[in-house]
Amino acid sequence: MAKSLYEQALEVFRNAARVMNLDPNIARYLERPQRTIIVEFPVLMDDGRVEIFTGYRCQHNTARGPAKGGIRYHPNVTLEEVQTLAFWMTWKCALLNLPFGGGKGGVRVDPTKLSKGELERLSRRFFFEIANFIGPEKDIPAPDVNTNAQVMAWYLDTYSMHVGYMAPGVVTGKPVELGGSVGRNEATGRGVAVIASEACKYLGKDISKATVAVQGFGNVGSFSAKILQEDYKAKIVAVSDISAAYYNPDGIDVNDLIAYRDQNNGLIKGYPKAQPIKHEELLELDVDILIPAALENAITKENAPNIRAKLIVEGANGPVTPEADKILLEKGVTIIPDILANAGGVTVSYFEWVQDLQFFFWDLDDVRNKLSKMMRAAFAEVAKVKEKYNTDFRTAAYILAIDRVAQAVKLRGIYP
Repeated sequence: MAKSLYEQALEVFRNAARVMNLDPNIARYLERPQRTIIVEFPVLMDDGRVEIFTGYRCQHNTARGPAKGGIRYHPNVTLEEVQTLAFWMTWKCALLNLPFGGGKGGVRVDPTKLSKGELERLSRRFFFEIANFIGPEKDIPAPDVNTNAQVMAWYLDTYSMHVGYMAPGVVTGKPVELGGSVGRNEATGRGVAVIASEACKYLGKDISKATVAVQGFGNVGSFSAKILQEDYKAKIVAVSDISAAYYNPDGIDVNDLIAYRDQNNGLIKGYPKAQPIKHEELLELDVDILIPAALENAITKENAPNIRAKLIVEGANGPVTPEADKILLEKGVTIIPDILANAGGVTVSYFEWVQDLQFFFWDLDDVRNKLSKMMRAAFAEVAKVKEKYNTDFRTAAYILAIDRVAQAVKLRGIYP
């Protein structure tokens, strides 16, 4: 029987806890979410019907600060998925030394079947339902799958109307006009690119001579590819999205592909300047760097033996299963885990929150420079822990993150 997503996440946590000899009392506490809210709420549809939707918000741990994490709209959102993502967010925030704990939320809905008015009414009602548990000092949501800056603007307005003043710090990923940060849209992809560059340096490779395959050409994948090509001169030889996969050994012009995608309903299908390949073929190409930036469980024990990339940088959350992890490590593949590689988004969300609390805003160069500095520092710290424990990057990243949260839990103690 296949392990659930939460069980997979716990397996990685428990491995790191064992290596670092974590106090079992603290381990038991950190394994479970602190608080999960389930709401069932009505939305008036355009035809006069009232539909009932189910929404979730999980706060995994707030020992180091308010919960932080996105809200997704998807027909397959489940309680377990939200709890797993919140669990991962705790470690991601701690790893970057942000003063946050992990949070995540979702509504079980197919947003493509809603009108804009229905989407707005659903968003406002959901946020109202969880409002008692949300706030700049409690829990700060952000966009995730199928949510965006406009949805965050509705959340901001709903919360602000209830508290009676403009409260921009309640969400991040907002429009810049409402207190959003410049550089937020590209942040996760930029972080992936910075970490890929640091990993190449660590491995003694020249990134400007590296070939790269990117699975998933949404926000994270496309910005990763664009920045790796423009700033680091890496050669992007393959990309895919839900509609198609393409390969060009001479390199793909990422800006040209982005322009094509944006004129083609957000899909790359039909792109004429590369040869079509099967989706599974992309993962198994002989490239230097593979960036899985789509959904979880992309690389499993079934296809892991066929992976030929020497370096995997996880753009998505949980794209490599624990079983696949073991197979790849035995093959000598270096894997940079999601909690480090894709932490650029939450780091710039932190910058946005800080700017909102101070009502003092930074320029794009400031954001980019601070992000790069923090990502590079986090990589260096993980590399140091890796050497100390003679382990892999994933275990080292978890050890560093778990230790920071464990210290906060110890210092705070148990109340009452």
